[in-house]
Amino acid sequence: MKHLTLALCLLASPAFAAEKMTVVLDWFVNPDHAPIIIAQQKGYFTDEGLEVEIVPPADPADPPKLAAAGKADIAVSYQPQLHLQVAEGLPLKRVGTLVETPLNCLLVRQDGPVQALADLKGRKIGYSIAGVEEAMLAAMLHSAGLTLKDVELVNVNWSLSPALLSGQVDAVIGAFRNFELTQMELEGRPGRCFYPEEAGVPPYDELIYVAGPQAERDKITRFLAATERASDYILNHPEESWALFAASAPELNDTLNARAWRDTLPRLARRPAALDHGRYARFERFLQGAGLIAQVRPVADLAYDPGAE
Repeated sequence: MKHLTLALCLLASPAFAAEKMTVVLDWFVNPDHAPIIIAQQKGYFTDEGLEVEIVPPADPADPPKLAAAGKADIAVSYQPQLHLQVAEGLPLKRVGTLVETPLNCLLVRQDGPVQALADLKGRKIGYSIAGVEEAMLAAMLHSAGLTLKDVELVNVNWSLSPALLSGQVDAVIGAFRNFELTQMELEGRPGRCFYPEEAGVPPYDELIYVAGPQAERDKITRFLAATERASDYILNHPEESWALFAASAPELNDTLNARAWRDTLPRLARRPAALDHGRYARFERFLQGAGLIAQVRPVADLAYDPGAE
């Protein structure tokens, strides 16, 4: 009986309590975050001994900074931005992948004057983030025999599709093919996407998990195991997964998110911990060629590879 009492006391002790973990998203909750939300809803984090707090950011620029400063265990960010942030000295590394294909596209009105990339000559193109988006646009224009000097760039902040639909610009770079494209269709004014990876831009991971040097690798490993399990569940049970996702917050249960859910699922990382070294090396060289970074860093400076240990 004494041994049984001791065992029960040990099980009830704080040593067996779930470890707290803070994950800061890149934006408000949407289908891009499906594995995180489903892992939470299905109790997969709990199974890994984690109590995960999911935090949408007040400012989309904040998540990587919070992770670098140790104020978040993990932040959801973007591979293209990671290269620039590391070059600027931010102590960050990619520790996993959430969405393993580009989502960014150059969006135009389907019935508008731009039917091919070459039609962009002399036209206005809206953007939100200087730097990477301009480099992508330059590569896409180059594939059509144009340069940035052939177009007029307009900073529309985050108002991409409204700027396009109002006629303020003829195209926008930085729109997500799984959201803005559907949003335009639902509004009865369909659009068309030109895809960077088909027009001179190296393929990249759109959404990644990043962490600072103080991050606990064991917790991250367990987090990735839970989200990988969630990705498998989503793949096997897409309708049941959508029901769980839509029930997690009232604002998610609408037509736009339902359509985005369908369009996003094929792009989710099935092996979030796996690292494609070549993909990161190629994008690093692409950014150096665009003049956005001074030197090419080894992949080990950009990404943590659990398989290398």
